[in-house]
Amino acid sequence: MSRLKEHYEKVVKPSLMKSFSYTNSMMAPRLEKIVINMGVGDAVKDKKKVDIAVQELSAISGQKAVTTKAKNSIAGFKLREEMPIGCKVTLRKQQMYEFLDRLVNVAMPRIRDFRGISHKSFDGRGNYAMGIKEHIIFPEINYDKIDEIRGMDIVFVTTAKTNEEALELLRGFNMPFIKN
Repeated sequence: MSRLKEHYEKVVKPSLMKSFSYTNSMMAPRLEKIVINMGVGDAVKDKKKVDIAVQELSAISGQKAVTTKAKNSIAGFKLREEMPIGCKVTLRKQQMYEFLDRLVNVAMPRIRDFRGISHKSFDGRGNYAMGIKEHIIFPEINYDKIDEIRGMDIVFVTTAKTNEEALELLRGFNMPFIKN
């Protein structure tokens, strides 16, 4: 069992049950999956950039990334249907907890001028989305070998019913939310 999963079972779950007065332990919200998405806009001109992004995202997540393809053709962007334009990976169970651990304890402290993340990015159903401008904050990426700095979107899907429950869940995992 990973360190964060054990922390959830022993610390976070009991505190959530107490603060929201749940009667059953299965009512306590939990993390279901983490989806990481990396869009590659330059893929229209050079298809090799998608392959490089897939390799980098696979190194960051510890799981093979899948290419995403365009659903519609857009003439203004020279984009055609089914053209590869990005990559994504869905993490569950063990890999999800290990990625969250590395994100909070290793990658986020490496962000320049980092003061915390906003607590306003919840969707109303207990899911949280955040963006990272530079993928080089992860130690798996060798700074000398990258051709371009890319951003990525990270979505935390929880079983929480409200934003407040999800906020407390993610705070239990030591997510650095801005205090206001």
